[in-house]
Amino acid sequence: MPAGWSISPVISKPRGSEMQSPATAPKSAGLRNYAIVTAAYWGFTLTDGALRMLVLFTFFKLGYSPFTLAFLFLLYEAAGILANMIGGWLAARYGIKRMLVIGLTTQILGFLTLSAMQPGWTSAFLVTWVVLAQGICGVAKDLTKTASKSAIKLTEAEAKGQGEGRLFKWVAWFTGSKNAMKGFGFFLGGVLLEAFGFSPALWLMSGALGLILAGVVLSLPALQGKAKASKSARELFGKSRGVNLLALARIGLFGARDVWFVVGVPVFLYANGWTFPMVGAFLALWTIGYGVVQAAAPAVVRRSPDGLSREVPAARLWSFLLLLVPAGLTAILALDLARPDLVLVVGLCLFGMIFAVNSSVHSYLILAYAGSEKAAEDVGFYYAANALGRFLGTLLSGLLYQFGGLTACLIGSTVMLLTCWLATQALPRER
Repeated sequence: MPAGWSISPVISKPRGSEMQSPATAPKSAGLRNYAIVTAAYWGFTLTDGALRMLVLFTFFKLGYSPFTLAFLFLLYEAAGILANMIGGWLAARYGIKRMLVIGLTTQILGFLTLSAMQPGWTSAFLVTWVVLAQGICGVAKDLTKTASKSAIKLTEAEAKGQGEGRLFKWVAWFTGSKNAMKGFGFFLGGVLLEAFGFSPALWLMSGALGLILAGVVLSLPALQGKAKASKSARELFGKSRGVNLLALARIGLFGARDVWFVVGVPVFLYANGWTFPMVGAFLALWTIGYGVVQAAAPAVVRRSPDGLSREVPAARLWSFLLLLVPAGLTAILALDLARPDLVLVVGLCLFGMIFAVNSSVHSYLILAYAGSEKAAEDVGFYYAANALGRFLGTLLSGLLYQFGGLTACLIGSTVMLLTCWLATQALPRER
């Protein structure tokens, strides 16, 4: 939790003592629910990051090619497109608590399915099994994320009184801390694999998620987030101009990251003399640093009284700055002025800092644009676009690196960021 925040239970006091005011009660409940959702998503993200390293390290040791490694995660990313869309509708119809429970339960199911894998199976059956199990985990991740992000909008509404600035802070802290946890998860995955092996590591993580699931069931309000859901596909997809444009920008933003991050970066570093543990440690540190910058984004982007007049221009500026990074890296690598692996590391660190601010501003804007009655559906639509961007980036990361190396991946990233920047130019500055 951010510094200065405290959460304490409401305790009945003797007659004559100071009683909690009606205005304080909703605020305390809002902070409490925010803390519960954030803690649950922290635990989920920690195991999700560990899962990626478990699969990546295990199949790398089995001798699979870089493109096959990318293929293992395709259904994981593709499943998120539908899961986000349906998850937003389900969260509006049945409440956020139920969707968190479903997401956590589905993740446990995915882990147990994956733990049944046997290295002695044929290559085709082994890959198919892992892809399907990863698909289950992809559904779980995006159901949980959609419910969690929607909960922020609701808990912020339960604790009104400090303007749009608090919503930006809550979103930035939630998103940044989540990505820092994912970085720790990368490290945790390597440690668990080394200490216990593939299947026992998955059993341990399933047990930890079971404890988190019990906490959510016992702590969150039963019907939090329940609202009137859309009754037709036309209504479900009939989003506002701001939501639609932000979704397009999100496709470009996350596609531009994964098109070189998923396969291009680790394979390129390995080809330049890095060991696989070195690559894994660097990716973990990069993700943690990226999360820290995300959490600090409200200190970088000035907030406006209306919540959009400064934030929208900030989204335009930071997307343009990000566009310059892969374009500049392409030119520097072509000139061969320094060790290419060091150039890549420096460039990726710069990319991560600017990308983190972009992502945090986008995550705030979707909640600023989202309608209060169907915030979960708007968030689900937006994160379906996010998942589509990750899917395209993952697919192109393997294909482009196969045919043109890291340079082709960087060019692909530049093109996607150009799309992102153009979409932000048309974002409305009013709700």
